[in-house]
Amino acid sequence: WEKDPALIVQAIHQENVTTAHFIPAMLNSFLDQAEMLALGDGTNLKRVFAGGEPLAPRTAARFASVLPQVSLIHGYGPTEATVDAAFYVLDPERDRDRLRIPIGKPVPGARLYVLDPHLAVQPSGVAGELYIAGAGVARGYLNRPALTEERFLEDPFYPGERMYKTGDVARWLPDGNIEFLGRTDDQVKIRGYRIEPGEIEAALRNIEGVREAAVTVRTDSGEPELCAYVEGLQRNEIRAQLERLLPGYMVPAYMIEMEQWPVTPSGKLDRNALPAPSGAADAETYTAPRNVTEMKLSQLWEDVLKNGPVGIHDNFFDRGGHSLKA
Repeated sequence: WEKDPALIVQAIHQENVTTAHFIPAMLNSFLDQAEMLALGDGTNLKRVFAGGEPLAPRTAARFASVLPQVSLIHGYGPTEATVDAAFYVLDPERDRDRLRIPIGKPVPGARLYVLDPHLAVQPSGVAGELYIAGAGVARGYLNRPALTEERFLEDPFYPGERMYKTGDVARWLPDGNIEFLGRTDDQVKIRGYRIEPGEIEAALRNIEGVREAAVTVRTDSGEPELCAYVEGLQRNEIRAQLERLLPGYMVPAYMIEMEQWPVTPSGKLDRNALPAPSGAADAETYTAPRNVTEMKLSQLWEDVLKNGPVGIHDNFFDRGGHSLKA
């Protein structure tokens, strides 16, 4: 029942729940039910924590509209730091124009550092790797001494204490909050360009009508290519808007419309279970080749793009093509 939004809303009503926690993907489904059942009227709910994945600004804005009297807190923290290491209380007016919702400031007893590869402190606004120190940091990984040595380092600012190397990329904001930017191991190089998929996800989530988005790198065609999974708008609408927000090399080759997201047993997005891109044209817009020339061109496209069928109105680049393939 914990993954059924209708039952969750029912339980909040019946049990007079005051505090709840959702991953952002589940939060949207919860808001659907809350809006339909007018949960905002007379609920005892006082605060909702959202964590485990980045919170989209549009989801936060929708939350403020559906549940204006309930506080929304964006939490951050890995298991190695006893889960919660930072939090940010949202303000609809202040956060309206943000591209990303900050993860906030350290919880009491925690210290957060943004460091360069030499463990020097990065100045405000400059990206670096996020480290966590303080009372919540774990002692290490059970029976994995090599990984423990790699991830749990001596704290250079507090002799005798240790800090955890998160693998997350972040930066300090001028207001003293921290902004999460992505993962160090998510950065990819495609056709010579270094790309952060998290940056593309942030742009997608800020498009009007997009409810949720994820970006992965696929190698189904034999080479790495960006694939976007989006809920809320048709892929052609999204591509047109994304091309105005990002340089061409950052626009995903594939766009897949999602109605239901695969999740892990803990409720987080299961990226390994996201479907492979077919690149096939929409059935409503597909028009088959009408003569020998169009048939030969269609077959050439299918050979190059590794997907099909290709219709006469399909766009080479929308179907995953790029200059090198051309």
